[in-house]
Amino acid sequence: MQAPAPTASPATPARRSGPAALAGLGLAALGVVYGDIGTSPLYALKEVFAEGRVPLNAANVLGVLSLVFWTLTIVVSVKYVVLILRADNNGEGGLIAMLALATQAVRHRPRLRRGLLVLGIFGTAVFFGDGVITPAISVLSAIEGLEVAAPKLHRHVVPLALVVLTLLFSAQRLGTAAVGRFFGPVTLVWFVTMAALGLPHIAAQPQVLAALSPHHALGFMMHHPGIAFAALGAVVLCVTGAEALYADLGHFGRAPIRWAWFVVVLPALLVNYFGQGAMLLVQPRNVKNPFFEMAPEWSLFPLIGLATLATVIASQALITAAFSVAKQAIQLGYLPRLRIAHTSIRDTGQIYVPFVNWALYGCVVFAVVVFGSSGALASAYGIAVTIDMTITTVMTFFVIRFAWRLPLALCAAATALFLAVDLTFFAANLMKMFEGGWFPLVIGGAVFVLMITWKQGRQLLAAKLREESIELPLFMASLFASPPQRVAGTAVFLTAQQGVTPFALLHNLKHNKVLHEQNLFVTVMHHEVPWIGFGKRVEVEPLGHDCWQVALHFGFKNDPDVPEALKLLEGRGIALPEMETSYFLSRDTVVPALRGGMAPWREKLFASMHRNAAAAADFLHLPTNRIVELGTKLEI
Repeated sequence: MQAPAPTASPATPARRSGPAALAGLGLAALGVVYGDIGTSPLYALKEVFAEGRVPLNAANVLGVLSLVFWTLTIVVSVKYVVLILRADNNGEGGLIAMLALATQAVRHRPRLRRGLLVLGIFGTAVFFGDGVITPAISVLSAIEGLEVAAPKLHRHVVPLALVVLTLLFSAQRLGTAAVGRFFGPVTLVWFVTMAALGLPHIAAQPQVLAALSPHHALGFMMHHPGIAFAALGAVVLCVTGAEALYADLGHFGRAPIRWAWFVVVLPALLVNYFGQGAMLLVQPRNVKNPFFEMAPEWSLFPLIGLATLATVIASQALITAAFSVAKQAIQLGYLPRLRIAHTSIRDTGQIYVPFVNWALYGCVVFAVVVFGSSGALASAYGIAVTIDMTITTVMTFFVIRFAWRLPLALCAAATALFLAVDLTFFAANLMKMFEGGWFPLVIGGAVFVLMITWKQGRQLLAAKLREESIELPLFMASLFASPPQRVAGTAVFLTAQQGVTPFALLHNLKHNKVLHEQNLFVTVMHHEVPWIGFGKRVEVEPLGHDCWQVALHFGFKNDPDVPEALKLLEGRGIALPEMETSYFLSRDTVVPALRGGMAPWREKLFASMHRNAAAAADFLHLPTNRIVELGTKLEI
């Protein structure tokens, strides 16, 4: 059985909304979508000129500002806001949604599809590396403002950053519903403040606006190719967080995200960057921390407080995204089941995943302690960002070419332009590999190994189950040739594969020697689409003797609530009294057989992951007082 394929069209209609609703959604998008890119001015320009990487003179300042302007224009405004936001997967965005679109577009080319799957899963794994760096560098860069306001407080920066981060991660279990409504207004104040900081310096040095011309960027790269190439590794920091525009498409829609970018975010960012550049033209000694040096002395401590709040919001948005990505990966079969807590009774997207939260926290603390400053962390930041940007560009080509069926020449030209930019930034960041760039790659590589091992292990386990299983129709026919005693009630047998006899049924017949009056053999199927509606949620095939084979279809953003889905059967003549229905599951114990299915260490890793996975009953929302688990041992 196949769920409907996802659709992708450049003409997918935007959400209908009036000006007031659009402004309201745009304000909400500021806090969630633009928190990360909105805090980049804290450290981006500082890192370009750090340690004399780029000699500080007027020509170089204009060249760097021109690079910043055109990077924001090409990468964010054109690539993400204009093009990629159109590639919605039934209204949803993000790398997993793009992966689903791309693989569906080439579903008739299995080798290419497998290659894209591996590429997309690697990008998803690297995202978690990015998820570690963002809170660490953002919060550190904000608190480092204390070094400008009171240099003697330098030794307190790291401890204060750890306190803020500990409070942030500890608060995740409470959910973001209570404070989420303040994210947009606070972030709006942040953007207005950034513009207010930059405007006086631009007014004093209006010649800095000449950097809007691309010839300054081109001249800088032509006359100082080595210096310019090194500078690109830091310039890319101005677009960190651009992926969030696409990832949060499902929350706000295209129009509010675009409105917020062009009306608020882009102008504020440019005014602040150009204000920093204008100040450096006349006060080069302020290069150590140009963002805070722009501010009047009386405003430094309030500005540090506001910056810290803005970086907490940026970190919160990324942590929430990590929870969402983990849930999607679980439902697509690339991660084991993890305990997921819903923190809102109204918004199913607000979740808390304890394992992901504390794993991120541990890595963030490690990063803060080991690297010790935003400058050191900046060396680790660009590689993860540029890898995901490049993978998104590659995926987009297959969507616009094979799903939208745009002309090959147009698709190739657009992809070549964006790939040239992405790969140039990636190459520049490779120079920082041994300065810290290894860190997010180690995290991403470890997550990638876990994801691929889990996926392949599940495939081996499914093959073993098929090998040892009996076809359900044949078993039912032989069973009712000499039927067992029937008892009152309904038995729901959860089975991973459709059409095979569940081990739980065999054990129940062997030990209890009875069969319920009604029997449902239920398979939960997750598909590469974000949502599957109730109209296509359930498929039923009668097997006779009050037995049915049932398939429940869920998208990777649906909540897999089995009892709720089975209520839909009541309209098809299958009554399921709540207190007379029992759920039977097989509790598989995996034993590594070391027969060459995977490397021995990967088989042991899979067995450990399988053993420690959260209970299927919790993941599928089964009622705890009506569950029967029967154990099975399987070798892979």
